[in-house]
Amino acid sequence: MKSQLGPTSNRFISQRLRLNYVDWGNPEAPPLILQHGGRDHCRSWDWVAEELRHDWHVICPDLRGHGDSEWSPEGHYGMDAFVYDFAQLVHTLGHEQVTIVAHSLGGSIATRFTGLFPEKVAKFVNIEGLGPPPHIRRQMEERGIGERIQQWIEDKRRAAGRTPRKYATRKDAYQRMKEENSFLTEEQARHLTIHGASRNEDGTWSWKFDNYVNVWSVSDLPTSDVVALWQAITCPMLMLWGRNSFAQSPAEDGRIDHFTTARLIEYDNAGHWLHHDQFDRFIADVKAFLGP
Repeated sequence: MKSQLGPTSNRFISQRLRLNYVDWGNPEAPPLILQHGGRDHCRSWDWVAEELRHDWHVICPDLRGHGDSEWSPEGHYGMDAFVYDFAQLVHTLGHEQVTIVAHSLGGSIATRFTGLFPEKVAKFVNIEGLGPPPHIRRQMEERGIGERIQQWIEDKRRAAGRTPRKYATRKDAYQRMKEENSFLTEEQARHLTIHGASRNEDGTWSWKFDNYVNVWSVSDLPTSDVVALWQAITCPMLMLWGRNSFAQSPAEDGRIDHFTTARLIEYDNAGHWLHHDQFDRFIADVKAFLGP
């Protein structure tokens, strides 16, 4: 009979920040890191973790500025910081090799980590996690450095002046969650809201993520360097994309050609959070890929 007990919360230190991760037990099993995406949190993996915890030692971290991890005091959420945090987690856990399932922003972070340290990753499932498509990156890079830095300063100031949205009740936050992703069931939306919102001093509710996470760093790597990291990946890799997602498929724009070990599966009737939208199919594909 499967245990109904949930995970335990833990902390590790990265760049002086106390970052949260949850541990689903079974420490004698091989380690599996489930990394969430932007404006999300580690408990969005709970359904996946319940399915995989008996064969794997499942670890689900909260990115800096997300969930129950601390916010960066200077609002720094560049890819360099995220990749360092991920590398620090793997170092702190002390494993020679890990397997990774990562979504969206988390997928971009884990992809760069895997290219930097290919010997550290046994297998990698990337769910819509390659960042902006090529034409968007070209547009960004065609702008002069002065213009890009000026825009970054404006964006940071705008984020500093933005008051976190408040909801009178947690039910109101739940309704917003349902509006954001119409594929979610009521149970999924309720669970994601319970773990994704916290109560303010005045009794209202707000999402846990820092507003600064929406400001893209001006100091990101050029596309050629990102592609070089993609090409350095040596482990088996499974890419999963939703046909109803806003994220462009790497088969359409040629990005999949930079991955020598990758296989792509596209899901009908699924958006950006396909691991919620088509859960049964997702779990079957992941289990088949990860193996015993």
